[in-house]
Amino acid sequence: MNLEVSLGKLKLKNPVMTASGTFGYGEEYAEFVDLNRLGAVVVKGLSLLPKEGNPTPRIVETSSGMLNAIGLQNIGIERFIREKIPFLMQFNTPVIVNFFGDTREEYILAAEQLSCVDGIHGLEMNISCPNKQAGWSIFGTDPKVTHDVVSSVRKKTDLTLIVKLSPNVTDIALMAKAAEDAGADALSLINTITGMAIDIQTRKPKLANIRGGLSGPAIKPIAVRMVYEVKQAVKIPVVGLGGIMNADDAVEFMIAGATAVAVGTANFINPMATIEILDGLAAYMKLHEIENIASLTGTMHAPGEAGCA
Repeated sequence: MNLEVSLGKLKLKNPVMTASGTFGYGEEYAEFVDLNRLGAVVVKGLSLLPKEGNPTPRIVETSSGMLNAIGLQNIGIERFIREKIPFLMQFNTPVIVNFFGDTREEYILAAEQLSCVDGIHGLEMNISCPNKQAGWSIFGTDPKVTHDVVSSVRKKTDLTLIVKLSPNVTDIALMAKAAEDAGADALSLINTITGMAIDIQTRKPKLANIRGGLSGPAIKPIAVRMVYEVKQAVKIPVVGLGGIMNADDAVEFMIAGATAVAVGTANFINPMATIEILDGLAAYMKLHEIENIASLTGTMHAPGEAGCA
């Protein structure tokens, strides 16, 4: 069986990736997971300078999911390159660095710094961030702004550029097309959905930040729908994520149109989730006599279509 997939020019040995922000910088999970077996390690989001994040409490469990308001806390690009890359270079698994900025210039500078580092194989551009240059609107909610910032970064890197889309929009396909037209090699979706939770005894928000990002099984049907809609609108590969807890979930995303999948919240519940999902994909391929995992992508039979599965 062939589990290899491609995201632009980046070749992965299998479609199972980690979701940024849920797997640390890789080293934190190495005791539980053989990083050599993963399709790619996507590290915690990085900014030009270290970021402390939001005050606590900043994580709360919800029905079928969790809210987080970490605030993109990270050690900064310089320290990541100095302290984390040497460890990751021990493995034969591609490293994809998630990065973000508060301005277009910060995105550009971050991409430039990361693109000349040995051991970094791809970039995942998080555009679900407030844009200080536009009154704190979000880079990923205006197609013109999305096109501008993605095209600016595209000019500064030859690495595979994956754009991570925000689900907090009216038309996700419109945003996907803007990113594709700007030069993105692939798209990842979805990021967390904005939500909040209130303690009914104190009548106070459970998160110090009031609002947070909802992830986990609760958002999976929305994520699957958005992957399907985006894949109808673009020609570039899609990485599906949002509530993937097991191999069945991963298969569902691939049938909807995902070329690869990223495992997020499941890592907090079961540190071995990625490996179990990978083994489950192989078992599914064997059961259904699928020789090439890439042939599974986008094979949903719409109503009225004849299916042989």
